Amino acid sequence: MPAPPRPSLRRQLMKNWFAVEAIPIYVIIGGVLAGASWYITRLATGPNIVWSKNNPTPWNTIKPDEGTKLLEVNHKFDKSLHMATDSEDLPVPGRPLDTLDGPLPLPAIIYGGGAFSNQYNSDEHLTSDIPFRIIRLALRYGIRAFDTSVYYGPSEIVLGNILEKLRDEFPRSSYKLMTKCGRYGASTFDYSPKTIRQSVKRSLERLKTDYLDVVYLHDVEFVCDKAAPRSTGNVSAALSEEAEAFGLAPGDEGKIRGEGDQKVLDAFNELRKLKEEGLVKQIGITGYPLPTLLRIALLILHNPPYQPIDIMLSYSHLCLQNSVFAQFVPHLKERAKIRTLVTASPLNMGLLTKQPPSWHPGLPELKEATEAARASWEGDFVDLALGYALGATGIAKGNIPLVAGFSSPREVHECVRIWREVQEGANNEARRAGEESVKEAFKRTGYLDWSWSSP
Repeated sequence: MPAPPRPSLRRQLMKNWFAVEAIPIYVIIGGVLAGASWYITRLATGPNIVWSKNNPTPWNTIKPDEGTKLLEVNHKFDKSLHMATDSEDLPVPGRPLDTLDGPLPLPAIIYGGGAFSNQYNSDEHLTSDIPFRIIRLALRYGIRAFDTSVYYGPSEIVLGNILEKLRDEFPRSSYKLMTKCGRYGASTFDYSPKTIRQSVKRSLERLKTDYLDVVYLHDVEFVCDKAAPRSTGNVSAALSEEAEAFGLAPGDEGKIRGEGDQKVLDAFNELRKLKEEGLVKQIGITGYPLPTLLRIALLILHNPPYQPIDIMLSYSHLCLQNSVFAQFVPHLKERAKIRTLVTASPLNMGLLTKQPPSWHPGLPELKEATEAARASWEGDFVDLALGYALGATGIAKGNIPLVAGFSSPREVHECVRIWREVQEGANNEARRAGEESVKEAFKRTGYLDWSWSSP
């Protein structure tokens, strides 16, 4: 009997390759190949510089044309986008945050990006999913402006990466970005026009945007010429009998006192050019000593092209310990023609918290006076201090926003809760009693409205 014909090689291969039992193998292999291709493509098109434990300070070397990534691949930050949102990540229903009137509509509370620096938080904190959750919650509450600086270490990088991840929920047009230039270290300042321009362009890259709402010259008191009879104490007399000594006498507004003042003018004129080019919308100055800020604002106004600064930020001068800022507001607005004033640090750079930072610039005597003031109030001292600053700003106080930093979602919830209480008049009687008690305690020690030296 003849042997049956053998199947052709082609038919045999087709039978084996397309057997039903082989399909799962093909699915697995196909998935592996697709995943590998995606990963290789991601690496090829991904950021040039990764912030990781092996590269802890990329902000020191990042160039304007280099991309950055907040964390390593598969770290918590990337995973946080897909995490289930719990109650702590959702706003508590209630009164919406006010938007202030002015040439640049700002929320009553601005997010302080200094919290994304190592002065306030560790690398472990900054590389966790907590900053992402804080920023998302703040935006959901209506805190839609962010104040940062190239001086704040990784702050711009942290903020830029997170906002990019949130762009579907919060497009760039839904929030304001405010940063600073000119200061690059504890004692490193460069106000040269070339560096100012490079700094702004680098901030644009880090914050992943094609425009900035505000750019300030950072801490002008370290660069300008000195014109003050003293560097500490209550400086309110600079508005009256000591005006001449502080360089604020009528007729002295446009006086250039030396090389430092000229550096400030040159740097500010470079910011004007960046504004004309559409890279920046508003330009201004920041610093600590109020007489110096007023003098420099007047100096800029009374020198070519004779235009006022758009915006000014001062810190630690509208808080329970020192509220002199309120006395300077009329002079800054009417004499210096500044349209937008911003105040920051309602807790006085941590001085009014339970554990003030060791690096706080105040004298030991000021810290002792703060301890005495804290002991005069049995309630929540931080709640009281934050409520005071929130009550001293906002629409009713001249449309002045308050910059506050947050290190946890809970702090965001607490800040909004206190703002709502103050606006709605809840617990006002108890708050006023506490504020008067604390201010009286500072007055007894001689440190009410007392300013420390800067520089």
